Amino acid sequence: MNRLAYEKSPYLLQHKDNPINWYPWGEEALQKSKEEDKPIFLSIGYSTCRWCHNMNRESFQDEEVAEILNKYFIPIKVDREERPDLDKVYIYFAEALTGYAGWPLTVFLTPDKIPFYAGTYFPKRSQNNRIGLIELLNKIKDLWKERKEEIIKDSNNILEEVDKSFNRIRKGNIDEDIFYRTYKELENSFDETYGGFTKEPKFPLPQYILYLLIYGWNLNNEKALKMAEFTLESMYKGGLFDHVGFGFYRYSTDKKWLVPHFEKMLYDNALLGIAYTKVYEVTGKPLYKEVAEKIYKFVLGELLSDEGGFYSALDAETEGEEGKYYVFTYDEIIGLLGEELGEFYCKHYDITREGNFEGKNIPNLISKNLEDISKQDWAVLDSLRDMILTYREERVKPHRDEKILTSWNGLMIASLAYGGKILNKELFIRKAKEAADFIIENSIDQEGKLLAIHIDGVSYNYGFLEDYAYFSLGLLTLYDVTGDEKYLSLAKKLVYDMLDLFWDDEDKAMFYYSQISESLILRPKDIYDGATPSGNSIAAMVLNKLYRILRDESLYEKHRELLMAYGKDLNENPTAHLYSLLALMNFSL
Repeated sequence: MNRLAYEKSPYLLQHKDNPINWYPWGEEALQKSKEEDKPIFLSIGYSTCRWCHNMNRESFQDEEVAEILNKYFIPIKVDREERPDLDKVYIYFAEALTGYAGWPLTVFLTPDKIPFYAGTYFPKRSQNNRIGLIELLNKIKDLWKERKEEIIKDSNNILEEVDKSFNRIRKGNIDEDIFYRTYKELENSFDETYGGFTKEPKFPLPQYILYLLIYGWNLNNEKALKMAEFTLESMYKGGLFDHVGFGFYRYSTDKKWLVPHFEKMLYDNALLGIAYTKVYEVTGKPLYKEVAEKIYKFVLGELLSDEGGFYSALDAETEGEEGKYYVFTYDEIIGLLGEELGEFYCKHYDITREGNFEGKNIPNLISKNLEDISKQDWAVLDSLRDMILTYREERVKPHRDEKILTSWNGLMIASLAYGGKILNKELFIRKAKEAADFIIENSIDQEGKLLAIHIDGVSYNYGFLEDYAYFSLGLLTLYDVTGDEKYLSLAKKLVYDMLDLFWDDEDKAMFYYSQISESLILRPKDIYDGATPSGNSIAAMVLNKLYRILRDESLYEKHRELLMAYGKDLNENPTAHLYSLLALMNFSL
């Protein structure tokens, strides 16, 4: 075993038996790089990442790779969910150096932690015009030996340029027509055949849907509402939704929402729970209530810890094969349900002898008009689903990442509290309260500082902006739903702490990590909404929400200053800032 055996992160523990002499990020590794004058090989990933698993199997378990890494580099492993600040900083460099980024993230650093080369997944050996890891390691160790001073000089220039270009936000007043222009951008990118707003791969993008719902609701714009509804219905009908065990997978690899990347994330299901609940609130259509309830049933059944907090994710693969746990052959279903009922289920869920995914089947309703299925047929299908789920649960289950992240729990608390209120489900509200109480009891230190992560009875790492913003949103939503003053009182304290710890007095808006966290080579501001909302956009939402409760004008002023701090960026690329625009529209759960 290497040093990672003493860590808590599930991702780091997945690499504890590698022959590579891995270090966790910390002073020991950084000092050793300086003392031995070796470049750092930084590998960032997370425990449910498919390509991280591939690189581990192909390269990090390989003695030949290990020999080169151990002799010529200081290898460091980082869990991006444990240290999102490191991930955020080095993602900036990967995007600057290569034009793209993803996980596993592979970055070569000088002993001063400054990157000089970056990439993502590398196969062990070069293939198909992609350089292999062994060839790359040998090239870089030779370059370091022969041209070290030049590399260090170039890396310092790269740091300066990234700080100028990638780590600067642009102030400005927000255009008066921003809401209409954003709507038109979404309309122009809308897929009228299958729903959604991108080509494959297709991501759920709940911020797009929420924006259209609020815009359409406020302005009585039927086209906006229809785009949102059609996308939500298409996603549910597709294989993106788990029709056996419920919950949404990460994204679809095709334009029809049929073949997902089979990973299930807490944050996706929290945000989609909000979207389906909101469309039910707007339209009153039973389908959306049903889908929202299925999302929450999955979360409470699969991601809830015994103590009340929510775990992070379920892996996409089992036994080295993506989706193996979730797919079925035609003969399996017939053998399980019998000829008549099996055919009935297969006809409805697109299960054939040929299969719709690598010879097997992903249950889906893409070809069905849901209104044509009678209540009686739904009742039969539901009873058959129970039998299939029991059968599926006998398989080897996907790995569950049992980190309890304060930020993602904040999103799920807000989602469940709101869902419980609109769907009239007291259970959801109770579970939201229990999760909030878990974070309060376990992830706030003796000085009142919010901590980011809890594993195996231990909480650690000072909270990042998203921890403060997301958890405050959860607390304020709970207060709205329950009227319990303790949640308002704590939310108030955390919001004022957030302003003290993260606010930039000079250029406004908030930094990603606080003044009491480890200082890195950059101190970025997160303003773009991706798979999760940016910390600044949810902070803007929270500031406005708390202002409307307390009527403290300073909170509204900070809300306004925050959004204007990147107003020019928002005007030029509004669909990258949709949660910020929702905050500007006074959106609130």
